[in-house]
Amino acid sequence: MTRPGKIICIGRNYQAHAKELGNEVPTEPMVFYKPSSSVIAGGESIVLPRDAGRVDYEGEIGIVIGKALRHATAATAKASVRGIVALNDVSARDLQLSDKQWWRAKGSDTFCPIGPERTGTPDFDDLTVITRVNGQERQRGHTGEMAFPILDVLVFVSRFVTLEPGDVVAMGTPAGVAALKPGDVVEVEVPGWSAVRNPVVAEA
Repeated sequence: MTRPGKIICIGRNYQAHAKELGNEVPTEPMVFYKPSSSVIAGGESIVLPRDAGRVDYEGEIGIVIGKALRHATAATAKASVRGIVALNDVSARDLQLSDKQWWRAKGSDTFCPIGPERTGTPDFDDLTVITRVNGQERQRGHTGEMAFPILDVLVFVSRFVTLEPGDVVAMGTPAGVAALKPGDVVEVEVPGWSAVRNPVVAEA
């Protein structure tokens, strides 16, 4: 698996998810990074750090960039998309609350499972993401529920950061996040496009 050069994530992009964590939906996209060193493939283990406290799954739609994008319009943003991946924005919730920066909470090793890419241009208004833990559905979100639609996000990000081929932009998670524990198996699926399934283990 080729690791993305950048993984750019959008926080609080579903109103119900923001509400479940006691947050307001932002007035513009809330952007943060996950390092490429956090990426793992399907079948590899999500490792829960010893001192992290609660660690949640967050199923997301990942947009893979195929052409360099800077100061985009909606049309050029659409033309830049190479494909779709399923992505799990694993998050150490206690660290997210205690730290001013989210480098540990979002960027720890194994905290970014990414599924295989399916290339093509999707219907950006009709994508679904589903998360299952031990075979039971925990999350289901549709792009129509996003506070900031996919192309709007790409336009916004490209005003400040050049998106390059292979970069991934993760579009936020719907409601239903909860803690993972050792022995769980978590799967994120973007039906018709990609899925990633990973066991969960405690740090040795």
